[in-house]
Amino acid sequence: MAEKSGKSVSGVTYTKAVDGYFEKRSLKRSAGVWGLWGLAVAAVISGDFSGWNFGIASAGFGGMVIAFIILVVMYYGLTFSIGEMSSAMPHTGGAYSFARSAMGPWGGLVTGLAETIEYVATTAVVVFFSAQYANSITAELLNFDLSSSMWIWWVVLYAVFIALNTAGANISFKFAIVVSIISIGILLVFSAMAVFSGVFDFDSLFDMVPDEGQTAFLPHGVFPILFALPFAMWFFLGIEELPLAAEESHNPARDIPRAGLWARGTLIVTGLLVLVLNTGVIGAEAMGVSAEPLLDGFRAIVGDEAAAVLALLALVGLLASLQGIMFAYGRNMYSLSRAGYYPKVFSLTGKRQTPYVALLVGAALGFVALVVVDILGGASSVAGAIVLNIAVWGAVVAYFLQMLSFIILRAKFPNAARPYRSPWGLFGAYSAAVISLLVFVGFLFNPAYLPAIVAIVVVYVLILIGFAIYGRHRLVLSPEEEYALSGGLHGDPQAEGYDAMESEVFDKK
Repeated sequence: MAEKSGKSVSGVTYTKAVDGYFEKRSLKRSAGVWGLWGLAVAAVISGDFSGWNFGIASAGFGGMVIAFIILVVMYYGLTFSIGEMSSAMPHTGGAYSFARSAMGPWGGLVTGLAETIEYVATTAVVVFFSAQYANSITAELLNFDLSSSMWIWWVVLYAVFIALNTAGANISFKFAIVVSIISIGILLVFSAMAVFSGVFDFDSLFDMVPDEGQTAFLPHGVFPILFALPFAMWFFLGIEELPLAAEESHNPARDIPRAGLWARGTLIVTGLLVLVLNTGVIGAEAMGVSAEPLLDGFRAIVGDEAAAVLALLALVGLLASLQGIMFAYGRNMYSLSRAGYYPKVFSLTGKRQTPYVALLVGAALGFVALVVVDILGGASSVAGAIVLNIAVWGAVVAYFLQMLSFIILRAKFPNAARPYRSPWGLFGAYSAAVISLLVFVGFLFNPAYLPAIVAIVVVYVLILIGFAIYGRHRLVLSPEEEYALSGGLHGDPQAEGYDAMESEVFDKK
């Protein structure tokens, strides 16, 4: 909680933090560049195992290739830009922090909420597909099938990974490195098996029957590439979480941009391997509707029983992302809560200096979303696709607003310290903003995405009303808020202290 005394600044009211407020919300520096690389790769790698393939149903293999290329450009611009902003703002807020400095408290909340939706929904998607894989394995090897009660798998997965993420940041980063390496190894093994087994068939990439007047490369024409973009994002979605580890990185100004560079290159390679080889093994038609595409690929190569054994390894990739994305929503909610945008209790950290309350709250929200969508969605592939689209919709909103923040901050805070500068500069921010807007427009044109849009609009309305009535009168001078109010002069909270600006704000006449 915070004291009742307040000071109105920038249209909101700040309250003095009570003694021990920040001590109860402390994080520990635990990661170097490879820990951050592992976190980024782990957060994304499940996208190579499930989810991306639904885009083939919309645009065919050729459309997915084009969508992949477009998104490589977007993620280059995005990661370069957030690398610059995170080096200037080495605190946990990430997207919320960037937008808060550029567009004020309301801009910070709107952007931070988009990222909350992205990461909570992404975690739910990974739980969903992990449960699909796990149930397939137990059904084939142990005759233990929970197809009619998948919520049990969801509870188990959430519980296990909440425990892992609350065990300490050092454990989380080490786990991320290990599972990232294992996951990459599994994908390389699959790729080798696909090539050398003789099962891969180039013609299978184009086995979808084209619409009248269309080609095998683009069986439904050019326009559906818009519909494929959200699914192609699954090859990269989550890499942008790196700034959320700023207060747990040994040298965020140097290591976050470097980790982003290496992680992005890793994911481009693994994404291309899966896009081409997995599709060529089972065919584009089957790929577009598969709930477990990599497992189906193993089945095509070695048969059902052996594939179930190999799927135990494939499940590692999904579990890697479960850990990485859960880390992201925990830190995102922690930073917004520490500043007072969300209930302040969400930002409490335990003895191991991890935001255990935020992790529990995010898991509860994700679980409820899965249950509701599963009941309303019916078929498993439909339910998974709806939650995936909620995650992607939140992501593209956050991406666009972060790139807008980058452009504004270059002009607004020209003298702020920027230890790392984006090699693509404003071009990178503009290109990522335009492509993210293109993905957003793709949602609006596809009626199948309407449930995701409605769900997010409802969440936004409720949160913004709550902030207008209650939250905006009870903010706290967290590091993200201090950076914004100081014009970029207060940078590193762990070096300068967590109450560096209290006297400036509350003693000012």
